[in-house]
Amino acid sequence: MKILTTLLLTSLPILAQAQTDFTFLVPNPPEISAPAYILQDFHSGKVLMKQNADRRLEPASLTKLMTAYLVFKKLKAGKIKLTDTVLISEKAWRMTGSKMYIEVGKRVPLELLIKGMIIQSGNDASVALAEFVAGTEDAFAVLMNQEAQRLGLTNSHFTNSTGLPDGQHYSSPHDLVRLARALIRDFPEYYHWYSVLEFTYNNIKQHNRNVLLRRDSSVDGVKTGYTKAAGYCLIASAKRGNMRLISVVTGAESKKKRHNDSEEMLNYGFHFFETHLLYKAQQVLDTQRVWQGNREQLELGLEKSLYLTLPKGQYKNLKAKLYIDKHIMAPIVAGETHGTLKISFANKDNKDNVILERPLVALSSIEEGNLWNRLMDSILLFFIKKL
Repeated sequence: MKILTTLLLTSLPILAQAQTDFTFLVPNPPEISAPAYILQDFHSGKVLMKQNADRRLEPASLTKLMTAYLVFKKLKAGKIKLTDTVLISEKAWRMTGSKMYIEVGKRVPLELLIKGMIIQSGNDASVALAEFVAGTEDAFAVLMNQEAQRLGLTNSHFTNSTGLPDGQHYSSPHDLVRLARALIRDFPEYYHWYSVLEFTYNNIKQHNRNVLLRRDSSVDGVKTGYTKAAGYCLIASAKRGNMRLISVVTGAESKKKRHNDSEEMLNYGFHFFETHLLYKAQQVLDTQRVWQGNREQLELGLEKSLYLTLPKGQYKNLKAKLYIDKHIMAPIVAGETHGTLKISFANKDNKDNVILERPLVALSSIEEGNLWNRLMDSILLFFIKKL
């Protein structure tokens, strides 16, 4: 049996995903020329538009997000430092395509290599970073695939750190948006490099190829890519107010089209949708009596912060209700489920439609009480159940 409690939704300024379809409340998405793309809200994970999002394709230099992710992970763990110097191998120096123009046999500070990879899309810098982290680029590719599996990238396989063509090197728009989301979420202290407009190394100045950084002040990343087989690709992220969106465009016919497609997608998302933080992780949503424990009160809440993306103006139509287990007994372990939070949306007929459910968990552990406490609670609970 469940105890029903109605909650007020908090209007606070982001990871659960809404499962409902609100498209009937907004205009159709814009027509995008690229063959495969996706637009997703960063905080809620809600996909706002997509086409062929799970198609395996060559990611070109979008690959470098995974290279950066692994480098950032090592930095955050303290295993490498930005001030470390990297000896440039002949392999790194000989890389074709976009280059930072590092020189074989010289030592380059790690931070400069990161900037060369992110801002200039240097294939030479990417290989140098891969070799520094894993010894060889092949060994680094093993780490890339292990990380892809951990992040849930089900349509990705990496054979190199650069994105240069290889028959076994592929990803998908869905995987790439998930990777971008993880990078922004896990490494905010390093993400700012993706908004840098230009970088000079070896007296050679190069500009960031993401034109949207100059065209739209809300755009702060993230990466372009191109090979003949992959076409023109772009992962873009923009933040307006408390809402952040990430778009992925792959296979566009030109630089102009990849930027125009990305811009149209971002504008569509920001214009017609809004994202709200409903409840924070570990926020107390209810307190319940616990029986036969060493204390009587149990606080219940959500394990993770709950965000919801919905059409603009529809937040007022949401309702939240708690369904809580009756007669909760000790012992209790933190994280145990003792109820359900249900978010409902009032449709045009004013009928509640449950759009989201999340488990209510114990926010702390409660041990079993002493013999006297258990005895008294058993007697009291016996008479309560009789009522």
